Amino acid sequence: MLSQVLDAALVASEAAHVELPVPAWTIGAGIMAFFVLLMFATIAFTSVGQRHSAVEEQADPHRQHPNKHDHGQAARH
Repeated sequence: MLSQVLDAALVASEAAHVELPVPAWTIGAGIMAFFVLLMFATIAFTSVGQRHSAVEEQADPHRQHPNKHDHGQAARH
């Protein structure tokens, strides 16, 4: 019985071999080119966050879930 299972596994492994439509290195080069494109897009937009000066956040005591970053300034007003 074990030999039948092993024979079936051998036949299945031989039948499952599929040739790639392109060489493997072209798939890797395409993935590398995609990530290089993403890197250039990231570099192109690095200055977007520095166009305007930072604005101080107003502490609003009426918010339902106030952030805890005002360090108690909302209670002092």
